[in-house]
Amino acid sequence: MKSTTDMNSPLPKNRSHRLRPMMDARHFQFLYLGSFLLFGLASLGWDLSVKNTLLTFGIVLAWQSLFIAVGKAHISSWRSALITGLGLCLLFRANDPTTIVLASSLAIGSKFFFRFKGKHLFNPANIGIIGAILLTQDGWISPGQWGSSVVFLFVLGALGSIVLLRVGRLDTTLTFLLVFVALEYGRTILYLGWSHDVLFHKLSNGSFLLFAFFMITDPKTAPDHPLARKLWAIAIAITAFIMSHWLYIHTAPIWALFIITPLTALCDALMKGERFSWTLERLKPHIS
Repeated sequence: MKSTTDMNSPLPKNRSHRLRPMMDARHFQFLYLGSFLLFGLASLGWDLSVKNTLLTFGIVLAWQSLFIAVGKAHISSWRSALITGLGLCLLFRANDPTTIVLASSLAIGSKFFFRFKGKHLFNPANIGIIGAILLTQDGWISPGQWGSSVVFLFVLGALGSIVLLRVGRLDTTLTFLLVFVALEYGRTILYLGWSHDVLFHKLSNGSFLLFAFFMITDPKTAPDHPLARKLWAIAIAITAFIMSHWLYIHTAPIWALFIITPLTALCDALMKGERFSWTLERLKPHIS
């Protein structure tokens, strides 16, 4: 949305330093995802290696710092690296530390080597997870780690909505959920005649909602135009549904995102939209 401040002009210096910490949505995402990591460790008894967790954050920050040092990224991009590290810790598991190093390196490296017209071709955490799984026999995604507490899932969705309202990508999540749930309802309830409990069980895991509220909404990999984002989300939902029931892939949404995300470049070419900025200021474009 345009404001009274010209879109191509930075805010006055005395305002930019005051607004930057509050207006960057990455702070909310970091608190959002970090709270779930702590919840999982403290209340759900996750078997999460502290060594692998520290290794993940160490590798993503080391690579991001290197690219900042050589002038390929802005100093503020360390926030994006932390969010990528949290995404890996929440969704990815591996026994061998070298697999963690590979996933973390692929995630950060993809932001700089797989680009088109200033945007990522893949979601960093997504390609890190998929790449490590394909290249090793060690990594995996654990979709059932969250449990199915109704209260927890409600909080997960509510906090996710708050974050997405800051980022402005709530339409992507709602479109994906509406289409995917409608397809699952049609198959489970109308076609197979199973109970609603079966449908709820399929959808009531935190990893699925975390994907919908966090990974699919990455503004650096989703299309810029609102209509293009909705069509893009529909394509991911349909692909995930097909992969889930015909290829029997239980973590289908994450694989579907990996397949569909490169189409963002085509969407942006066909439908021009306003490029997302993490902060209220319109700074010189940089890689995050």
